Amino acid sequence: MFNPFLGKRYNVSNTLEKYTSILKIEKLGDCLYATASKSIADGKVIAWYEGKSEHGPRALGHRSLLADPRYPKIKERLNNEIKFREPFRPIAPVVLEKDVHYCTRDIEYSPFMMHIVETTDEFRDENPAAVHLDGTARIQTVAGNSGIGEIIEYMKENTGGKALLNTSFNCNEPIVETPENAIKTFLEVPIDYLCLNGKFWIKKE
Repeated sequence: MFNPFLGKRYNVSNTLEKYTSILKIEKLGDCLYATASKSIADGKVIAWYEGKSEHGPRALGHRSLLADPRYPKIKERLNNEIKFREPFRPIAPVVLEKDVHYCTRDIEYSPFMMHIVETTDEFRDENPAAVHLDGTARIQTVAGNSGIGEIIEYMKENTGGKALLNTSFNCNEPIVETPENAIKTFLEVPIDYLCLNGKFWIKKE
């Protein structure tokens, strides 16, 4: 399968050294996915920056803002307070590949977020922020061992959530590319936490 993560790899640690006075930075390692899943389930918005950037028209999990679609108002917060875009704009749901039929019966997989599908009654009831007015969604499916997949696995086990919201990590600018872009955007808009490269968990001081 085509690998869309073709961007440049950056040294995150060197960038973080410049911001230690205004950021609280923890190195969490393996427990980061559990921390991220709990924060998302608590209604927080997470900026997720991982590895190389995506090639193509969609944010596929390496430069993403993540949230819990079970909160009806979370889409409004993402569009109005963080992205500053039209309130009707939909935000894509992400589910594990093995759970695709929980979301839709139309397709078997959608790794590049290029299919708009009719969602199931169960999915609409449980994830109101992920579904457009006509009951459709632009779904993404991910493997359980991917960064976003690990978060969903933890959510399923501990909070009952089986999906995430995924929208591009940016605000009135192109999607972030470098760690410097990510930190500056995080500081400028009300995102709750920033995760860099599956290691660093960052809060504003």
